[in-house]
Amino acid sequence: MQPGGAEVRAGDRLTSAAARGDPEEVRRLLRQELLRPDARNRFGKTALQVMMFGNVFVAQELLKHGANPNLQDASGTAPAHDAARTGFLDTLKVLVEYGADVNVPDASGSLPIHVATREGHAEVVRFLAPLSRLRHQDSDGRTPLELARQLGLSPIQGILEQHLSAPA
Repeated sequence: MQPGGAEVRAGDRLTSAAARGDPEEVRRLLRQELLRPDARNRFGKTALQVMMFGNVFVAQELLKHGANPNLQDASGTAPAHDAARTGFLDTLKVLVEYGADVNVPDASGSLPIHVATREGHAEVVRFLAPLSRLRHQDSDGRTPLELARQLGLSPIQGILEQHLSAPA
């Protein structure tokens, strides 16, 4: 058996429950089987990285048990990037409440606000704008505002302009 085989099997079970959006099974695995909340599956992902982002209860259960909201995968994607991409504002709020850093870039230099802008999630952008470094440029040299302009996303552009012009 490979080193860490039991840990990988545990990670597979936990990530499977999280991906299904099954908070009861996640809770059971963490409380009764005492699995580590950041156990990685056979693909090197944690439950927080693969969870059903629309199920805030799974996120809360993992975070209450000490899951790290800032672990990045091989592409630099953190759970906050995924929540921003999928538009699940409630899950993103829970991640931030538990210490997710919304100013960590992924491998393309994008912050979660870049991702939310690209996907057209105005409410997520509205939430992230006061927390984000709005002058941060992705690997293509674009700030979130420049990205919104390029994509013709006027409502998001307005949100970003409002936050950029607000007194510090």
